[in-house]
Amino acid sequence: MAQRVAVVGTGKIGEALLSGMIRAGKSPGDLLVTTRRAERAEDLRRRHGVEAVTNAEAAKAADILILTVKPQDMAALMDELAPHVPADRLVVSGAAGITTSFLEARLAAGTPVVRVMSNTPVLVDEGMSAISGGAHATEEHLARVEEIFGSVGKTIRVPEKQQDAVTALSGSGPAYFYFLVEAMTDAGILLGLPRAAAHDLIVQAAIGASVMLRDSGEHPTLLREAVTSPAGTTIAAIRELENHGVRAALLAALEAASNRSQEIAEGLK
Repeated sequence: MAQRVAVVGTGKIGEALLSGMIRAGKSPGDLLVTTRRAERAEDLRRRHGVEAVTNAEAAKAADILILTVKPQDMAALMDELAPHVPADRLVVSGAAGITTSFLEARLAAGTPVVRVMSNTPVLVDEGMSAISGGAHATEEHLARVEEIFGSVGKTIRVPEKQQDAVTALSGSGPAYFYFLVEAMTDAGILLGLPRAAAHDLIVQAAIGASVMLRDSGEHPTLLREAVTSPAGTTIAAIRELENHGVRAALLAALEAASNRSQEIAEGLK
């Protein structure tokens, strides 16, 4: 029998999961969505053919609940959901910093909980989702979550203690690349290129470099060295990056993101 899946708090990421499951063969009739606004609910019905329900109705009817609300909204959502969630439901959280123990403490004893950290490229089926099981999650539960999130990219299993690092590296990761592209585009303008040309040049360079990293199997140092000729332009640029502490700044930035993920969890206890 097909399992019903409810996406609770269906924003951009939730809708990406929804459409990914449908493309992977999930029947819209087996999917439920919840949202705060009636017009948003109608839009989801129209575009995906799914049923929009209340949070309580989703908790009662669905076999799998995927919680895609912001971390600061999770406590209030659990207060609303918990009385209606039987212990045999699989609850999946996609909120940064929210631990499985936080959810388990608010649900019926024995409820399986899985924590997932995805990133925004799920919107283009190129996401990366790190999956961690809670105290009552079985291999079957983890496999179900992998199937769902695998419809919008790749998945990896990690111990939950590594999720703050995953959040810093992968969850927030796309923003660092956008920041770098923004800065390099500005540099292109400074050097005399039109903005559109500078943008196209760096975006295609980023895509090409990413594909080479993924497909070549080479260490990034070797790929960088292949571009770095003695006394050439690339080494001159890299020297300036090192002089300005770019590597150290990245290490500090990711550490700050990881610490913030931990702070979110501490603030919700």
